[in-house]
Amino acid sequence: MGNREDLLAGARKAIMERGVAKTTARDIANAAGVSLAAIGYHFGSKDRLITEALAEALGTGIGDSMSELIKETEGRPLPEAFASMIDGLPAVFAANHEGMLASMENLLRVARSPESQRYMAESIPHAHADLAVALRETHPRLTQQQAEAISKLYFALTQGLSVLWMISSEVPDGETLSTAFAAIAGSPEG
Repeated sequence: MGNREDLLAGARKAIMERGVAKTTARDIANAAGVSLAAIGYHFGSKDRLITEALAEALGTGIGDSMSELIKETEGRPLPEAFASMIDGLPAVFAANHEGMLASMENLLRVARSPESQRYMAESIPHAHADLAVALRETHPRLTQQQAEAISKLYFALTQGLSVLWMISSEVPDGETLSTAFAAIAGSPEG
């Protein structure tokens, strides 16, 4: 690994041990085994490093798991596939609990940092695109436009459901949300 990758790993390690608010640049540099100046050289600031480290970790952990949940629905009708994907999310959240806690702690800092907001704004379309690929591979009848729209829906729902899960450990199940979508679409039943 190079210094950049070491810093990302060091940031994740320090954050998981100390939390976002208590993690200093020195903590990260020590965990990474690099100089303090390397943070500025590779990321410009500790805040940018933390944003990237958490986004990368959760993007991999949750994003890859969502793609796997989508792929497990191959051959199922879309409403059933949707419900199955939603029902699989609590296990994904549980597997990424510590990273999600750190991410929630970091959210307010990101909201107040134009630099972090820009990074996130650039990253989110990549997450949508990855989910759209999984959707098209699993449900080949979807058009690109449909897959992109569904990926944005899945992404937005996952963000909201993850917050609900963190504060109450209960999220609406797939059948409930499918029923809601069917009602909105004008169908009598889901």
